[in-house]
Amino acid sequence: MGSGAGNFLKVLLKNFDVLAGPVISLLYPLYASVRAIESESRADDRQWLTYWVLYSMITLMELTFAKVIEWILIWPYAKLIFTCWLVIPYFSGAAYVYEHYLRPFFLNPQQTINIWYVPRKKDFFSKQDDILTAAERYIEENGTDAFEKLIHRADKSRTPVYFSLKRKLHVPVSPQKDLFV
Repeated sequence: MGSGAGNFLKVLLKNFDVLAGPVISLLYPLYASVRAIESESRADDRQWLTYWVLYSMITLMELTFAKVIEWILIWPYAKLIFTCWLVIPYFSGAAYVYEHYLRPFFLNPQQTINIWYVPRKKDFFSKQDDILTAAERYIEENGTDAFEKLIHRADKSRTPVYFSLKRKLHVPVSPQKDLFV
């Protein structure tokens, strides 16, 4: 009887990462996320939303680099330790990673790239469809005033890109009008 319990303990310790991984990375965060939704605090909402963003990024990275990761023998343990650091509220690892790495990357205006706009050709002989031709087509179809209203709605921050786009499209820039709209 004693050897059966010893064998069970050996199997449990040998597969600790396989057993603890889902509990730490999925079960507890799911429970904590539901509690955060039901609470009035926004701080716990941010913690768990941030965790799920990071968890998704880790999962995507693992799926993308699966062949390489299988050669890294300590990966399951490293992932388990990193996930513990992200999950345990005492450390606030998810908030730290978000504030120091993700937020500056995604909110830096110089690095912002619109990944949803994909230039395409209509056919083999036509001109490539890009931002400027799309804007020119919009002006032709809807007029300059409609284009200006569209830009004002989309860009309330009044960045230099707004004025350079207007200059490239040969739209008159009047400083008095643009300052007070």
